[in-house]
Amino acid sequence: MENMSYYKQRDFKNMKKIGSYLESLPEYCFDFFTGIENNTSSLTRVNYAMDLSVFFDYLERFVVKKPKIDITLQDLDSLQARHIENYLSYLSFYDINGHQERNDERGKARKLASVRSFFKYLFNHDMISSNVASKVKTPKQHNKEIIRLEKDEVERMLDAVQSPATFTQRQKNYNKNTQIRDNAIVTLFLGTGIRISELVGLNVEDFDFSQNAFKVTRKGGNQTILYFPLEVKTALEQWLEKRKTLGLDPNEHAMFVSLQNKRICVRAVENLVKKFAKESAPLKKISPHKLRSTFGTNLYRETHDIYIVADVLGHKDVNTTKKHYAAINEDMRKAVAGKVHLH
Repeated sequence: MENMSYYKQRDFKNMKKIGSYLESLPEYCFDFFTGIENNTSSLTRVNYAMDLSVFFDYLERFVVKKPKIDITLQDLDSLQARHIENYLSYLSFYDINGHQERNDERGKARKLASVRSFFKYLFNHDMISSNVASKVKTPKQHNKEIIRLEKDEVERMLDAVQSPATFTQRQKNYNKNTQIRDNAIVTLFLGTGIRISELVGLNVEDFDFSQNAFKVTRKGGNQTILYFPLEVKTALEQWLEKRKTLGLDPNEHAMFVSLQNKRICVRAVENLVKKFAKESAPLKKISPHKLRSTFGTNLYRETHDIYIVADVLGHKDVNTTKKHYAAINEDMRKAVAGKVHLH
């Protein structure tokens, strides 16, 4: 494991998770995961495995009423659309493994998508006679309020990394050890809009400071060259100087490391972003993804080109960009105001 790249390690851990879910599912589920392996990421398959486990748990308890590992293809073939509609209702509030869970419309839509993919595979491979899941409509999605930082809040957040005013003395002492690193992380998010998984996976050798460029591995595994502005370069170079003094293992290539001198984890990055965001925008729930939204919105306002924004953010569909980045649609409407003349 130690000699594996970050992404290979992540895939290895995901494969173990998938295997643990498959142990309690019928054998034909294994065929499904084998069939989709070449067209999906390991993270996508983990989500499918979790979702199918919940679905089969529902069938075991309320429909077929036998252990989920014993549920046959004939049992699935006997399901009607109402059973899956009832499943979506069940997802509103349910108990699994002693934990109470609930899903909003987005959670239900994702779980339905997983069930649809599963039934489609079985139907296309002549394992069931009808695809009943295709008859069930996706729950109506309501637009969520887009949250991002305004310009003054961005400045306050960067100031907070430098000198947090509301921190306890203990927090300030801790911050002294991580301030240069945290500044580089927050600045990189705000200056490039990369995903948290992309940031955590960065290695030192992925950066070319002569070109102000770096290589990121996108969600599907494709690699892309992105560019960063001078402020990001300065913050990163300061961090690399600090990094040299940490006495890291020569085999540790991670760009960002924890106080344990290991690659920083996603949870740690989420926590540090929330910590500084609380100082700069206490009424907003800011996560690394919201910093990505902030970058996307600002980039659109500078370029007025939705396709550039989609490309830089790594969106395959420009509609994803329109859907998730604040002020883009509003600015489009403002731009056409007055274009139609009545006289």
